[in-house]
Amino acid sequence: MTGEADNPTAGGETLEDAEAFGSRLSEGAALIGIDPGTKTLGLAISDLSRTIASPLETIRRSKFTKDVERLKEIFETNSVAGIVIGLPRNLDGSEGPRAQSTRALARNLNRIFSLPILLWDERLTTSQAERMLIEADTSRKRRGEVIDKLAATLILQGVLDRLKY
Repeated sequence: MTGEADNPTAGGETLEDAEAFGSRLSEGAALIGIDPGTKTLGLAISDLSRTIASPLETIRRSKFTKDVERLKEIFETNSVAGIVIGLPRNLDGSEGPRAQSTRALARNLNRIFSLPILLWDERLTTSQAERMLIEADTSRKRRGEVIDKLAATLILQGVLDRLKY
């Protein structure tokens, strides 16, 4: 599935294979990780050597055009080579409405950005992020503020680790 089929002027492409994604990336540029939720987009960013993922910010979702404006600012400011989006599969590997919504997000981003997009299985990353924050004795209010970008960081770090092998 590629964005090129939807829009011949877009150079973006959606992939589900990390190695194929890695082969399409330019050197010396960061990756952005996105944990898409219904109300927020949690964002993380890698360093330029693509070794470490760090939390970036949480975008409160509003209109798609406003969300894209913010993403454009982030991509331009940070020299971004690719996008990793967490694909929320069910525990049995099947896909429900949230996964379909995530695929739609990837298609829409492909129409706008000429960057490769990797859909990465994100099963249990939010619960893992929640456990980490509880273990760190983070207040419930603070957990709510940072959980989405921490989940995005875990998603992106998983991809970075996979690309190093």
